[in-house]
Amino acid sequence: MPPRTPKFRKIVESLQEQIAAGKYAENARLPSELELARLFKVSRPTVGRALRELQDRDLLSRRVGSGTYLRPGRSTSFGLGLLVPGLGNTEILDPICNEITRFGQASDFSVLWGDASAPVSGAEDAELLCRQYIDRKVSGVFFAPLESIPDRERINLRIVSALREAQIEVILLDRDVLEFPGRSEFDLVGIDNFQAGMILTQHLIDLGRKRFLFIARPNYPATTDLRLAGCREAADRAALPHPRTGVGDPTDIEFVRELLLREMPDAVICSNDRTAALLFQTLANLGVKIPQDLGVVGFDDVHYATLLTVPLTTIRQPCSEIGQTAVRVMRERINDRGLPARQILLPVELIVRRSCGAEAG
Repeated sequence: MPPRTPKFRKIVESLQEQIAAGKYAENARLPSELELARLFKVSRPTVGRALRELQDRDLLSRRVGSGTYLRPGRSTSFGLGLLVPGLGNTEILDPICNEITRFGQASDFSVLWGDASAPVSGAEDAELLCRQYIDRKVSGVFFAPLESIPDRERINLRIVSALREAQIEVILLDRDVLEFPGRSEFDLVGIDNFQAGMILTQHLIDLGRKRFLFIARPNYPATTDLRLAGCREAADRAALPHPRTGVGDPTDIEFVRELLLREMPDAVICSNDRTAALLFQTLANLGVKIPQDLGVVGFDDVHYATLLTVPLTTIRQPCSEIGQTAVRVMRERINDRGLPARQILLPVELIVRRSCGAEAG
């Protein structure tokens, strides 16, 4: 069950939407705390907390004995850009970007998706869109670094360096521009992948499984390194062997057969749900039954996780919360360029289905 939105947060979002829509002119006086309390049917302290947050975001100024006013220039939207490979066709980043757009507009930002007819599919597309954002003089860019391509670190660094040189703020989504275990000088918003790996592996241990295989496809991103590190930590704490690792094509029957023959595991931990879905068919061709012979789990909780021949146990990402947090971090970064680089990692949720061998719950 998702957590309830605090009452003060609803007031913040409502006032942001009104400001972005131009309801209040520059230096206009907002309704009093008492009036807002009656309007939103909350207490005055709740209204006060909402107004303090908007003041912290440099949207409002509060004058003792006079009231609350919209700061000059805050009715004008900032232009932001999304630089996300495969945008429009990704299970996780699409809902995050939708939330960035929705919440951004309520926070007096206009969010650009680039050219929807030509989504970013590689380095050339990414660098072209980067140049377009620079030419349009956007205030900030949400960037999901390129993955699964040769020399990706050099290309990602070239993109963020060009944006920084143009004095455009950058918020990284999901992953860093540096390879694991490197950490760049840019803000990053995503999930705690290390925690996710620990949670998933501990669940398997609680089911009595002791021999693990971790499978990833080639050119996997740094987030996979963190997930694997979390799996190893959970195994260490239970005094169990580290998961064996296999990097290859999960549809390659000989690759999978060799991994299983080397030492039949109790469970396979896949680097993401797509890898797990591809593995399902290969295991069926090998006559391996899920979960009777082998438990299989993944990460991300994409929509087809429930549609596989055996519904998939996985880790769910809080996409709405990631999008909203990214917008808040962008506003703070625009308002204070001197802030140190931050890494905001949100907690995840274990979704139990039948593929791990447990009853869904």
